[in-house]
Amino acid sequence: RAGASGSEPVRLRDWSKGRCVQPQWSPPAGTEPCKLRLYNSLTRNKDVFIPQDGKKVTWYCCGPTVYDASHMGHARSYISFDILRRVLKDYFQFDVFYCMNITDIDDKIIRRARQNHLFEQYREKRPQATQLLEDVRAALKPFSVKLKETADPNKKQMLERIQRAVELAAEPLEKAVQCRVAGEEVDRCAEVLLEEAKDLLSDWLDSTFGSGVTDNSIFSKLPKFWEGEFHRDMAALNVSVPAVSVSGSVRPPPPIPFLFSSYVSNGSVYFDTVKFASSEKHSYGKLVPEAVGDQKALQEGEGDLSVTADRLSEKRSPNDFALWKASKPGEPSWPCPWGKGRPGWHIECSAMASSLLGASMDIHGGGFDLRFPHHDNELAQSEAYFENDCWVRYFLHTGHLTIAGCKMSKSLKNFITIKDALKKHSARQLRLAFLMHSWKDTLDYSSNTMESALQYEKFMNEFFLNVKDVLRSPVDAAGQFEKWDEEEAELSRHFYEKKTAVHEALCDNIDTRTVLEEMRALVSQCNLYMAARKAARRTPNRALLEQVALYLTRMLKIFGAIEEESSLGFPVGGPGRSLNLEATVMPYLQVLSEFREGVRKIAREKKVPEVLQLSDSLRDDVLPELGVRFEDHEGLPTVVKLVDRDTLLKEREEKKRVEEEKRKKKEEAARRKQEQEAAKLTRMKVPPSEMFLSESDKYSKFDENGLPTHDTEGKELSKGQAKKLKKLYEAQEKLHKEYLQMVQNGSFP
Repeated sequence: RAGASGSEPVRLRDWSKGRCVQPQWSPPAGTEPCKLRLYNSLTRNKDVFIPQDGKKVTWYCCGPTVYDASHMGHARSYISFDILRRVLKDYFQFDVFYCMNITDIDDKIIRRARQNHLFEQYREKRPQATQLLEDVRAALKPFSVKLKETADPNKKQMLERIQRAVELAAEPLEKAVQCRVAGEEVDRCAEVLLEEAKDLLSDWLDSTFGSGVTDNSIFSKLPKFWEGEFHRDMAALNVSVPAVSVSGSVRPPPPIPFLFSSYVSNGSVYFDTVKFASSEKHSYGKLVPEAVGDQKALQEGEGDLSVTADRLSEKRSPNDFALWKASKPGEPSWPCPWGKGRPGWHIECSAMASSLLGASMDIHGGGFDLRFPHHDNELAQSEAYFENDCWVRYFLHTGHLTIAGCKMSKSLKNFITIKDALKKHSARQLRLAFLMHSWKDTLDYSSNTMESALQYEKFMNEFFLNVKDVLRSPVDAAGQFEKWDEEEAELSRHFYEKKTAVHEALCDNIDTRTVLEEMRALVSQCNLYMAARKAARRTPNRALLEQVALYLTRMLKIFGAIEEESSLGFPVGGPGRSLNLEATVMPYLQVLSEFREGVRKIAREKKVPEVLQLSDSLRDDVLPELGVRFEDHEGLPTVVKLVDRDTLLKEREEKKRVEEEKRKKKEEAARRKQEQEAAKLTRMKVPPSEMFLSESDKYSKFDENGLPTHDTEGKELSKGQAKKLKKLYEAQEKLHKEYLQMVQNGSFP
C-alpha cells in the first residue's frame, strides 16, 4: 500500500528480515527501430541514410536548362524530389538545406537564342513571296542532307514530317505567285509558310549568319524568360522553393580551382580523364563505369556546338571533357586567363554546388539520364579539386517519364508542357499520380495513370467529407467521451498497424506507392466501420475517426498533396479560403438542409409532387453550381458536403451521361425485342410445307409435305441431313400452329 503522500513505492516484505524490499525490475526487450534507407546510385543498393552532421542534410539538385517551356519530364524530377525533401524534413525531422542550379549558359541555349533572334529579324524584314520561296528552297538542301544522314528512326520520322509540312505549305504560295493572285492571298500563304518553315529556316539562318551575333544580351534574354516560366510552373505544381537557387551566368565559374587534372588547348581547358583515373585515390565513371568511352553520350554531354572536328581534335583523349570553352564567333564570352570563353556544362554544377556545400554533400539529385556523363564528370572534377573520393555521399536519380508508353523527347517534339498538363489535371492529381509510383522507376504519363490518381483523390475526399459530417453532428458534453466497443478497439488496432506499415514503407527508400495503398486500406476499414454504425442507426466514434482523418491529412500534407491552409482533408475553395469558407457557410447550409428535410416530409405527407421536384432541383441543379452537395439517405439526416464546384459539375454531367446511356440501352433493348418479335411473327406465318421451297440454291427435289429429298446436284440427301431437316420442319409446324391459334383467338396484332 502506498504511503499517505502517495509518493512511496509499494514494497514487498522480506519475511526473513522482517522488512519490505523493492523487487528487481527488468527492462523490456523492445524491437530494433526501422532505419531509413535510400537507393544510392553510387552503390546501386538501398543504403542506410546517415547524414555527415547530425540531423543536418546538405542537398544539391541539378536544375533545368532553360531554353524552352518546362515539360512533364521536368515535373517528374522536381515533384519527386520535392516529395523526398518534404518527407526527410517533415516526417523524419531532418534539417534539409536544399540547393538547385539553373543552367542558363549552354550550347542548346546559345543556338536557340541565335535562331530566335535571326528568325525574328528575318520576319520583321517581311521578305517578298519569291524571296521567301527561294530561301525555303535553300534551307531545304542542308535539311535534306541531314535527313538522309539521320539513322535514328524516331528522329528521321520527325524530320520527314517537318519536310512534308514545309513542302505542302509552299505549294499554295508557289501557285499564288505563278497566277499573280491578289496581294492579301499571297500574304496569307506566305505567313502560313513562314510558320511551318520556322524550324527549318531558323537552322539555315543560324548556319549562315549565326557567327555575326555578338551581343551577349541576346543570349541572356531567352534563358531569363524561360527561367521565370519554370519558377511559375513549379509554384503551380506546389513544389517548395529551394533554399538557394543559383545561375551559371551570374558569375560564370572559371576552372582555375580544378587544375589538378586539366590542360589548356587552343584557349579551352579540358579535364584529363586518363590522368585522373590513373591516380590511386580516384576512379572515373563511378556511377556508370560501363558507359565510359560511349562517344555518343560524351558528345551529347559536351553540346552540339562543341563536337565539331576542330573541337574534338583539341582533346588528348576522346573521353576528356571541357571545363572552359574558348568562345567562337556568335557565342557569349567572359574574360579569363586563356582568353574569352564560357564555362562547360559540368563545371557549372560542380562550382556552384561546391561554393554552397563545400568538399562533401549528403545528397546530389538529378534525372536518370544525367548519370553519365554529366554526374560522373561532376564527381571527377570536384574530387580532383578537393582531393577526396566523397564529394557526394548519396546520389539519387529519378526515373524516366514516358507518354502513353512512348519515350518523351523535347528534341523529337514529343513532350507535354506543364502548363498543358495543368489544364487537364490539378497539381494535386499530378502529384498523387507520382506518389502512386516509385520515384526511381519509369513513370508512364497516360490516361490510365491519371484515372487512377483521380479515383484515389475522390476516394480520400469522400472519406474526409464523411468524417466532417460526423464531426458536425450535435453532441452533448457527455457524448464527447464515448466508450469503445469491440468495433472501436478493432479499428484502433488496424489504425496502429497501418501507421507502422506506413513508417516501414517510408524507411524503405521512401516507398510512397506502398504508403498510399496502406492509407487506402485504412480508409476502407473506416468506411466499413461507419457503414456498420449507420446500418445499426448508431453514431460512429467521433474522436477515433477524427484521429484517423487528422493522421491521413498530415501524411498528405507531408507529401505536398494538401496545402497548409486545410486542417482536415482537402481544402475547399482554393488556397487561403478553405478554413474561412467552411466555417462561415456550413452553419447556414445545415439550416437549409434541415428546412428542406422538413418541407420534403410535409410534401410527402400531403402528396405534393411539385414541391418534391423543387427540392430535388435544389439538390441536383442549384447547389452543385455553388460547390455544395446534399446527399439524401432514407431515414437519416441529409449529409452536407462542401466540394469543389468543377468536381460537382463533372459528377452531374457524368450522372446525366450514365442516365442517358441507360435510356439508350433501354430503347435499344426494346427495339431489338420488337424486331425479334416481328421476325418471329414473320416466321410463324410461313406454313411448314413452304419453308424450304424458296431454298432452290440448296435443294432440287421435295416430297409432298415440302421436305427436301435431293440436293442441287440431284443427289439424295443422307439420313442425317433428312433427320435434321425433319426437326426444323416440326419446329416450324409447331410455330405455325401457334400463329393460326392467335388468328383464331383474335389476338393477332
